[in-house]
Order: sequence, then structure tokens, then C-alpha cells
Amino acid sequence: MERSSQKVSMAVVRRLPKYYRYLEDLLHKEIYRISSKELSKIMGLTASQIRQDLNCFGGFGQQGYGYNVEELHKEIGKILGLTKRYKTVIVGAGNIGQAIANYSHFEQKGFELKGIFDINPKLIGLKIRDVEIYDVDYLEDFVKENNIEIGVICVPREKAQETAEKLVAGGVRGIWNFAPHDIKIPENIVLENVHLSESLYTLTYLLNEKLQEGTDNLENIELD
Repeated sequence: MERSSQKVSMAVVRRLPKYYRYLEDLLHKEIYRISSKELSKIMGLTASQIRQDLNCFGGFGQQGYGYNVEELHKEIGKILGLTKRYKTVIVGAGNIGQAIANYSHFEQKGFELKGIFDINPKLIGLKIRDVEIYDVDYLEDFVKENNIEIGVICVPREKAQETAEKLVAGGVRGIWNFAPHDIKIPENIVLENVHLSESLYTLTYLLNEKLQEGTDNLENIELD
């Protein structure tokens, strides 16, 4: 499908992985055809929003038929770039780094983990799912020699900027940053920050809003 020449908003871009995930679930359930109305019910979006989002990338649905789930899943995968392979490294072999390294789904989707790096001498030489942990001093050279495209940062905040600079110097094209620090990199490098604490704090805010609503409702009840 041809993509619209108009720049797609980040709000739409951030919904694409959700479409991809739900469509994959439908395929696992052997559902191969779905309307925008049916899709809206399971995704929590309006049918109008779904049609608007998908129209940013060309026409997918057919009047009176709906969407071909397999075809739509395939096309969104192409849009997300999941038909390519991406050589990847993880910097930081702590809990987060190890969890990402052990997540085989990434490899299935084309993210080839080529190396893991850490500063801890006790970890260097060990392997996670047959991927060796190297000394971080070798990071820049390894990235250059292996044409690494994506670097995943899972280091403490005080090491985040230094790590990013090594990855950039090595030639990565994108950085997935889990460190609780806003790193500065050149504009030609794609950056995606994942601040776990911010997501958790959003949850606690919403939780307390719900609790406050419950308290207010109780206060408004008139007792006989």
C-alpha cells in the first residue's frame, strides 16, 4: 500500500505496534477477517480512529468486507520495518539488560543480538542465550567491526551519556535508552527513551485519582 505523502503524527506511529500485536493475536485465534467496529471493541479505540490511522498509509479495508487480518498484519509489519534484520547490542548486563537479552521474541522479529557489554569483570566472558558478555571498553570497536545498527542502553544514569557517545562513535543508527537520564545525541540518530519510573508514577497518579473518586462518592452518600 502506498503511504500518504503527508507526515504521519507520532500519536499514530505509537499506535501501530498495538495494531500489529492485536492483529497477531487474531491470527493465532484463526480470525482472518474483521470490521473496524469489531476491531475497535477489542482495542479500545473508536472505529473512526482506526480508519483514520490506517488511511495514513493507504487503503486497507473494503466496504462491506472489513479488513483482511493477515494482509493488514503483514502490511503494518512492513511499515514498522519488521521485514528487515537489525544487528543489536545491549550495554549493561544487569536485571533489565538480562531480561531484554532473554526475550526471544525480539530475535523472532529481526533484532539480532550480537553482543552484550558490561563493566563488571565477573560477568565478562559469560553468555546469555549464547551471546557473550564483553568488556565495555571494547564497545566502540565492536560496533564498528560488526556494523551494529541499534544500541540498547541499560546502564546507571551516570554512565548513560558516555555509553551513548560510544555507540554513536561506533556508528549505530538508533538507540533504545532504558537509563533514567535524557541523553544528548546527534539529530541523525533515532532515539527512543523508556523511563520505567515515569510509567510507574503515572500509574500511581491514576490509582490515587480513582481512590479519591471513591472517597468523594462515599462522602456524598446521605445516611438515613
